[in-house]
Amino acid sequence: MRCSVCGREAVIKLRHAGLRLCPEHLVARVEKEVASAIRRFRMFSPEERILVAISGGKDSLALWHILAELGYRVDGLYIDLGIAGYSAPSREASEDFARARGLTLHVVSLAAELGASLDELTRLARGKTCSLCGTVKRYLMNKLAWEGEYQALATGHNLDDEAATLLGNVLRWDEGYLARQYPVLPGEGKLVRKVKPMVFLSEREMAAYCLIRGIEYLYQDCPHAEGARSIALKDVLNRLEDRYPSTKISFLRQFLKVRDRFRPPAPVVLHDCPSCGMPTAAEGPCRFCRLKDTVARHASRVTEDRGAAA
Repeated sequence: MRCSVCGREAVIKLRHAGLRLCPEHLVARVEKEVASAIRRFRMFSPEERILVAISGGKDSLALWHILAELGYRVDGLYIDLGIAGYSAPSREASEDFARARGLTLHVVSLAAELGASLDELTRLARGKTCSLCGTVKRYLMNKLAWEGEYQALATGHNLDDEAATLLGNVLRWDEGYLARQYPVLPGEGKLVRKVKPMVFLSEREMAAYCLIRGIEYLYQDCPHAEGARSIALKDVLNRLEDRYPSTKISFLRQFLKVRDRFRPPAPVVLHDCPSCGMPTAAEGPCRFCRLKDTVARHASRVTEDRGAAA
């Protein structure tokens, strides 16, 4: 198998792109696609400060590496969720990556910010684990990006992620979510702009990129993700892709062409949370502060019960 660009031995065949690529041209393609997405969707400028959400996985570490290689002013943010058997190795992978490249990684502990780890929160609060996780991560990422005076928050969502999200929204015909699904979510007030520079790159490409670039990442999946709807949607799309190459990229690109036809949701009135000052659409405290209050009440009851028992 020969590289479609230079004729040397290829290491990967990208059926959806009609390409066979050697290591050099796979790296060039990935980095070019990221740079192109940044320009096309006007994600950020070279003068702006960017914060990358880091998980220790291939996509977030690769994105951080690429943005640094492209010369952007970029730091990383790792949120230690306190997930047993998972958070420790993912944090280690993130810290090792940053240390080896001389990059700045901000590490925040959910237990310190909320008073409980995600495992503990799941036992105390109502709601599914992935929903609670999404709530606390979105809050902390935005809060720290805002307080750190970063102009954009970048995430490592790839083509597979975006296509699966789109399929889920289409199956529900959720016009609000469809109208909002885009590689850039504009900032507003204390809400920092969110961007997805790897939107047109597949998981397979990113895994190959990390291997070629020597990026060591955590292979382990989050234990709470088992049985998640997103995984089932990805499986459906993978089967279609195997039979009909370019299904995912065509699905996403064609959607972006007609996205403006979907009715946007009614404007949400945001106000500052009376407890933490961050933006919220809720009447009264934001959901993060309500969860924090739930944790605090539980801790108080435990203390009282221990006192009574003594």
